Amino acid sequence: MSENVYQIAIDGPSGSGKSTLAKGAAKALGIMYLDTGAMYRTCAVAALKAGIEPKDTEAVKEMLGSMDLNVKFEDGVQHMILNGEDVTGIIRTPEVSRIASDISSLPIVRTAMVDMQRKIAADQSFVVDGRDIGSVVLPKARYKFFLTASSEARASRRLLELNSRGDYSQTYEEVLKDIIWRDKQDSERAASPLVKVDDAIEIDTSDIGIEETLDLLLSYIKE
Repeated sequence: MSENVYQIAIDGPSGSGKSTLAKGAAKALGIMYLDTGAMYRTCAVAALKAGIEPKDTEAVKEMLGSMDLNVKFEDGVQHMILNGEDVTGIIRTPEVSRIASDISSLPIVRTAMVDMQRKIAADQSFVVDGRDIGSVVLPKARYKFFLTASSEARASRRLLELNSRGDYSQTYEEVLKDIIWRDKQDSERAASPLVKVDDAIEIDTSDIGIEETLDLLLSYIKE
């Protein structure tokens, strides 16, 4: 890999601000951003459309063999294409989020997606965010960060995000319960659990805004 090509890995639990931070860092540095969570969410959409139970390993394995999943970048924006259909607009619903957490715990799904993620990030510089980027996907990334925040702060942010899209289907208590459930699922799964690797820089975003977080992250990269 060329010295000019490098990766920045940003890991952390649901709602810690990974995606927003990764997009901001990519823009500031003039490099690409890869949202790995969108890939797992697209697998969830495929399962939903096919009526497949997300923890049914054999059914999901068959689905993976027949589905056509592509990541396309248009004007720096990532689009998820499933069997020729752009599903980017529907991957953030609460139902898809829950299925994505289940389906992403399957080793066969993670193997397929990790392979795709590595290929995408191999030839040009990327900021990549997810749960297992520094530990599994890009263990040799030049920069590794681990974002964290209290469950309450993350629930408040997620609710604001949903409301901003016109989705008022969940209360704060429901979002908080879902965040806690997803944390448990992500950290206890057998395949690529959420962990902070030793060489990652931890940033707690509970009490700081995205601009301050971005400035902090960029300060480490400029060093």
